[in-house]
Amino acid sequence: MTMKLKGKMENFEAKKEAYMNLVKDGADAEKQATAWNEMQDALVTDLTEKISAQVRDENIDSQILSARGQNVLTSKERKFFNEVILTGGFAEDTILPITTQERVFEDLVTEHPLLEVIGLQDLGAVTRFIYSDPTKTYAWGNLFGEIKGQVGAAFREEQIGQLKLTAFAAIPKDMLELGPEWVERYVRTLLVESYSVGLEYGLINGRGPTQSEPIGLIKNVDSSTGAVTDKTSSGTLTFAPSQFGEVVSGELHDVIKELSTDAKGKARKVLNKVAMVVNPVDAISVQARNTIQTANGQWVTALPYNIQVVESEEVPEKKAIFFVKGQYLAALAGGYKLNKYDQTLAIEDAMLYTIKQFANGKPKDNKAALLYDLDIKFNTETVETP
Repeated sequence: MTMKLKGKMENFEAKKEAYMNLVKDGADAEKQATAWNEMQDALVTDLTEKISAQVRDENIDSQILSARGQNVLTSKERKFFNEVILTGGFAEDTILPITTQERVFEDLVTEHPLLEVIGLQDLGAVTRFIYSDPTKTYAWGNLFGEIKGQVGAAFREEQIGQLKLTAFAAIPKDMLELGPEWVERYVRTLLVESYSVGLEYGLINGRGPTQSEPIGLIKNVDSSTGAVTDKTSSGTLTFAPSQFGEVVSGELHDVIKELSTDAKGKARKVLNKVAMVVNPVDAISVQARNTIQTANGQWVTALPYNIQVVESEEVPEKKAIFFVKGQYLAALAGGYKLNKYDQTLAIEDAMLYTIKQFANGKPKDNKAALLYDLDIKFNTETVETP
């Protein structure tokens, strides 16, 4: 069930944008830390006001709320959050209920389409998994002959527990008086907003293990040294208008064709599996260049080859990332573990916790994603109406 919180948290959105701009500009660690703290303070303030307003306005009746699609807790969740209220906060090394963790993940991929399209997995308590190379998981042979095939080369283990993503949850003491549903909703919303920022940054711009970050879509990995470097542009896309759309279809044909082989030159199926990630500013231009009006007056937007367009503020302007779905490994694991944070808290009358979760991400090879420049121009000349 997706949470429904009416209205926009404008203060938080402004602080979030300021923080992300500092990260993109490579500001020093102190400035980034200050901006992050300001973003978290704004999130706490806006979220507290929003939930408090809803508590005043809504009738807290489980059956009515359930029928309306509102927040209803399971018996275990209610018991857990009632204990939090009775004890005045979360105990050390507290693990959120499994069902709450599942709802956090559901909200993450629902509210942030990039995380769903990229294939973010929730492994629960598991911190490693095995995936296979389908080209090596079979072997022909005689009926009574020995089993052949390099089975060891067909399967590979990936560790998710190498990196952790930490959110700082400032929980106002007054929030505990509102009841378990609202404490759960507050914690869940805070986790989704905090983790979405960290995940999108890491999965797109992550600088690799040496920086304790995932390897982002716009990075390459040297197979011999393991060094992580920025991708160079594979070309420029104009989406220029033409009578029958030859320019757009031709440009995107070259993109699809380039993605149809992996880093070793082996062919792979990519039709209906390609996503294009752009900054929200550029998404408008891409949409405008690929929108037509039908004979009955309807406006229809579509890209050739069924390419899915996804927006992310983490993508630099005038850039586009194309990636093949299923060719990037991204996962959360290990549960959400809470611990009290004993440092000075900027927000008065609140308790601060760290909420840690294992997370990691990396492309299967350097051609899982390609980077392109965008050069979309529009005719700005004024056309006079006779």
